[in-house]
Amino acid sequence: MSFPRARTAVAALLVAGATALVSPAHAADGHRALSRFDDGSFETPKAPANAFTNLTTGQTIGPWSITAGNVDLIGAGFWQAAEGDQSLDLNGSTAATVAQSFTTVPGTTYSVTYALAGNPGGGPAVRTGRVLIDGQNFQDFSFDVTGKTRAAMGYVGHQFAFVAQGASTTLSFGSTVAGAYGPVIDNVQVTECKPCCGG
Repeated sequence: MSFPRARTAVAALLVAGATALVSPAHAADGHRALSRFDDGSFETPKAPANAFTNLTTGQTIGPWSITAGNVDLIGAGFWQAAEGDQSLDLNGSTAATVAQSFTTVPGTTYSVTYALAGNPGGGPAVRTGRVLIDGQNFQDFSFDVTGKTRAAMGYVGHQFAFVAQGASTTLSFGSTVAGAYGPVIDNVQVTECKPCCGG
C-alpha cells in the first residue's frame, strides 16, 4: 500500500449490507457458527493503531497463512473496519492470497460470508479478486471505490455455499488486481447449514 499512505457449489449469492451475518451460537436462518474457523476479522496480531503492517508469503495472521504476494494488515483507526478493529488489504505492494484450513464434515454444506471493500487511496477504481475452496474458484468479486473514503469504506456483504469434500477444507481469498491498492476483506464467517433448521 502506498498511502501518503469451487466445483461443488450450492449457490453464489450477493448479499447487500455489511452487518454481522450470523450470531456466535446459532442464527435464525439455520446456520450454526463454527468455532473451528477462527479470526475472520483479522484481529490477531495487532497492527499499529492508525497504521498498518505489511506481511509477505510464508507469514501468518493468526490462523491465516499468506500463500502468495504480500498484504497489509490494517490497524485500528487507519480506516473503517466492517467488524472489530482491523481489516485486510489483499494488496501490500502486490496482489496476494491468504488461506485458512478448518475442520469440516464431508458431504455437509457450509456457508461463507464476508464483508468486501477496497483501498480508497489510489489505483484503478475497481478492485477485483476471488474466493477459493480447496484451490477451486468459487466466487469472483469486485468493488468500486469511487466516492469511498477511509472514514466511509462502503463495505458490502457477500455469500456463497459449498459442500465439503473432506475432513479439512481450505478457504482462500486472493486479489486479481495489480499494484498497491487492493480489495479489502473483513468479517469472514463460515457456518454449517442445517437443513433441519430450515437452512
